[in-house]
Amino acid sequence: MGRSVQKPPPEAGGLLDKAGVLESLRIGSPDEGAWIEVIRKMDQVYADLVRSQVELETNNAALKDAQRFISSVLASMTDILIVCDIDGIIQQTNAALERITGKAGAQICGQPLLSIFTGEAAALVRKLPEKVRSGQSVVDCEVSLVSAAGEAVPLSVNCTSRYNHRGKLVGLVLIGRPVGELRRAYEELDQAHHKLRQAQQELILSEKMAALGRLVAGVAHELNNPISFVFGNMHALQRYGKNITRYLGAVETIADPAKLGVLRAELKIDKIAADLSPLVEGTLEGAERVNEIVHDLRRYFSGQEEQNEAFELPAIIRTATRWVEKTSRNAPAIDFILPDSLEISSKKGHVHQIIVNLVQNGVDVMEGEANSRLVVSCGRDESGVFASVRDFGPGLTGEIESHVFEPFFTTKPIGKGTGLGLYVSYGMAEELGGTLTGKNHPEGGAVFSLHLPQEGSHA
Repeated sequence: MGRSVQKPPPEAGGLLDKAGVLESLRIGSPDEGAWIEVIRKMDQVYADLVRSQVELETNNAALKDAQRFISSVLASMTDILIVCDIDGIIQQTNAALERITGKAGAQICGQPLLSIFTGEAAALVRKLPEKVRSGQSVVDCEVSLVSAAGEAVPLSVNCTSRYNHRGKLVGLVLIGRPVGELRRAYEELDQAHHKLRQAQQELILSEKMAALGRLVAGVAHELNNPISFVFGNMHALQRYGKNITRYLGAVETIADPAKLGVLRAELKIDKIAADLSPLVEGTLEGAERVNEIVHDLRRYFSGQEEQNEAFELPAIIRTATRWVEKTSRNAPAIDFILPDSLEISSKKGHVHQIIVNLVQNGVDVMEGEANSRLVVSCGRDESGVFASVRDFGPGLTGEIESHVFEPFFTTKPIGKGTGLGLYVSYGMAEELGGTLTGKNHPEGGAVFSLHLPQEGSHA
């Protein structure tokens, strides 16, 4: 009789005792090959079980982390989140909704979407599932929630479709923000914008007043010449008037032509007659010049909208340059490269102010230099009409060149400038339909150029 083979006892966990099996095989079992195969399968199943257990524990940990992350995000959201199924039954909410309604999430979930909105919003809320089924999205519609106190809380709501992992439509997601917060934010933004614009206008006016202070002496000098001329002519006319009055009185009392002739020569009546017309014309010319200067000054500092008019650009450039030159303690030498005539149609006051600011800027950057010089020019190029002011100062470094037209940017010491001159000029150039540029000149210094459109210019 052959020896019987003892079966290995099972382990507590239901797995076979491999040591017992190996012992049975060692004593020579006729089924040795089958047992070895069984053991191999057992090892493989055991390894798979261990690997599955590790993966399960890893996935469980990741799932818990994801749940904690999602919960923290939902809890920290200030916007309201409502997740519904396709029939409009609430499945999940966040803390923001619970704070407004005064209800816990467990009380809200399972309820119809209509249960948390006011009656006025019912018509729109009832249509949301229908819109989602048809592929439509609801963007920035206004509905009202019922608060814990029973009051209506307006919301700006967006509604989109929700799909499962197979891409099947399973519901909708609503995200809303209380309109009161949005309105307050918009109101605060509008107030801040209004204050900023008001401050900007005040600073621009301040820059104009500062420019006015700098140019008063130049204007006074401009006015002094024609006014002095008018005064001189009027004094002469006053003397001439006395002589004429005396002579006319003598004509009525003296009958002797010879005596009248002597008096006529003595009072220089013939010379007076010859001078009267030039004196009157000169006086009128001086008065017109005064009127023109005052008109330019009012237009320069007036806040009124200016209309386009035809004028000679070279004449405006010379006048604007003189205004700055007369106010400078150490006026630079100025070279003019200007055509005899270049008529353009634009806002005369704006062009005048831009040139004043460019010349003043050139004077400022060369302050303290022994042989300061400016080159002021104008003409026509392929883009239209230009007016340029070149200084022989230190030029524009990379940082200065990139910020030169920004408001409040200045290289002057504190208290010496507002940093608005070039900024204001840049805005005026755009208003004229042109451009204002600043760059380094190849031979040193910087050159600022105003370019105006070709239309309306006449050479």
